[in-house]
Amino acid sequence: MKFDLHVHSEHSKDSKSSHDAILEAAHKKGLDGFAICDHDTVEGGLTCRERALELGFELTVIPGVEVTCSKGHILVLGVSQNIEPFLSPEETIARARKLGGTVIIPHPFKRSSHGIGSFEGLDIDAVEVFNSRCLFNSANRKAATEAKRLGIPGVAGSDSHIAEMVGQAYTEIDASKNTLEAVLEAIRKGKVAPAGKNTPTHIILKQMSGSAGRKIKRKMFRKT
Repeated sequence: MKFDLHVHSEHSKDSKSSHDAILEAAHKKGLDGFAICDHDTVEGGLTCRERALELGFELTVIPGVEVTCSKGHILVLGVSQNIEPFLSPEETIARARKLGGTVIIPHPFKRSSHGIGSFEGLDIDAVEVFNSRCLFNSANRKAATEAKRLGIPGVAGSDSHIAEMVGQAYTEIDASKNTLEAVLEAIRKGKVAPAGKNTPTHIILKQMSGSAGRKIKRKMFRKT
């Protein structure tokens, strides 16, 4: 099965993707499901999961969150509660485990996206070894090399911030059936393989310009 394990919705400040647009894009790309991992909030994933049921999409939506820890970002899948930001990686992961979360380190060596760097010794289930939003693949290659050295499964995600990026990268998951529980179990057991391709540069630049514009508007609003 094909799952994009790193998607942002309009519940992230740097994304404008509506849930309907994400669902449509995932369906068109032939995905079996995806994970909504908004910045420091689970609301987007929970809402999108309900929206998929309302619209009748046969897609498994994994509610998740991209938690800001003291060293960078950590993905936690399958949780319905927020995790306090700015804790240490170890504390963040401990909170995730208490909530039953599946833990993935995204883009660890992509500093511009708040990668945490070394993940050696952390209690994690997988590492994002292919992030399609990397303009250059050196960060992906380093993540893949380290994951292989440490014997940690590698996954892939689009890191989509606009709907047309959804499914650009995805993870092949060997799950017994397409349910939330079965998919998360397969990830934890390492029954995964990264796949996909880099997002075209013009699409990344389009997303980056939109994000920059929203930041400027927020700053201007605060000053008024």
